[in-house]
Amino acid sequence: MGSGFEIDDTVCHFSFDMWLTLIRSNPLFKPKRDALFKSFFAIREPVEKVAQVIRQHDLFANKTSEITGRHVYANQLYCLALHDLGINVAELTQQKLNEFQAEADELFMKYKPVLIDSDIHRFFKAIKNQGKTISILSNTAFISGAVLRQLLEHHELSTFFSFQLYSDETGFAKPDFAAFHLVFRHAAAIRPLSKSAILHIGDNPAADYRGAINYGFKAMLI
Repeated sequence: MGSGFEIDDTVCHFSFDMWLTLIRSNPLFKPKRDALFKSFFAIREPVEKVAQVIRQHDLFANKTSEITGRHVYANQLYCLALHDLGINVAELTQQKLNEFQAEADELFMKYKPVLIDSDIHRFFKAIKNQGKTISILSNTAFISGAVLRQLLEHHELSTFFSFQLYSDETGFAKPDFAAFHLVFRHAAAIRPLSKSAILHIGDNPAADYRGAINYGFKAMLI
């Protein structure tokens, strides 16, 4: 992205997706998380089955968010996965789910995602040096916006962003107009600009590209 990317003079604000646009998963994280899920909830199924079920519900959340434009919360997904794995969800408590999430978040920060483009800092500096602004618009599922903010702090990227919008915090998910409208409202509060002066960049043809285009932004598919 950094070396061969032309900055369009008509673009005043850059909106970025997170997953598979700026970052990709550490390959060690999900196996560790799946093993923790199995042990934490005393699941009898083999860890391979646990991994399969969690993956199915991750994909389910992504597709549901794309269809409905609303966020699907991690605790809901955990309950569905546990039900499929033979656990009586009637015996679960919010505290138990929160305790698991805290341990999973610790694992996530231990086995952190890596930057897709090691040159991204230089690229962001070039954007900022031209007086343009940058933000994040990301759908989330098992990993919350709060934890992704910590990750950006770790990678020393936070200061580049004028604002960060995550579906678990706003309730809205791409490609819904409401998600992109939040970007427009925040960007326009910094300085007056038109929708066509905003470029959204992401990897998902439906959520990122068509969603942005339909709302009136420019779009780029990674």
